[in-house]
Amino acid sequence: MRNGTDLYSLPISEGAVFSKACGGNTHPDGESCVTLCRIGADTWAVGDSKRPDVPPLRFTTAELDAAGIDPARFGLSA
Repeated sequence: MRNGTDLYSLPISEGAVFSKACGGNTHPDGESCVTLCRIGADTWAVGDSKRPDVPPLRFTTAELDAAGIDPARFGLSA
């Protein structure tokens, strides 16, 4: 398993495509959504669609699973 420091050493390419899943909760400025992109064999970047200027957090597949985040909900496979 990678540690947090190693996860953040992996680059996110400029052409990386983030898939979006929305939870149905809305705010005056729109619906809040989570974005997800695979950045390595067992590594993911998770972002906030309402704050695209904030760098995404990074997680392993096991960490996503422990948090209850299923890449299939984003149209991605683990």
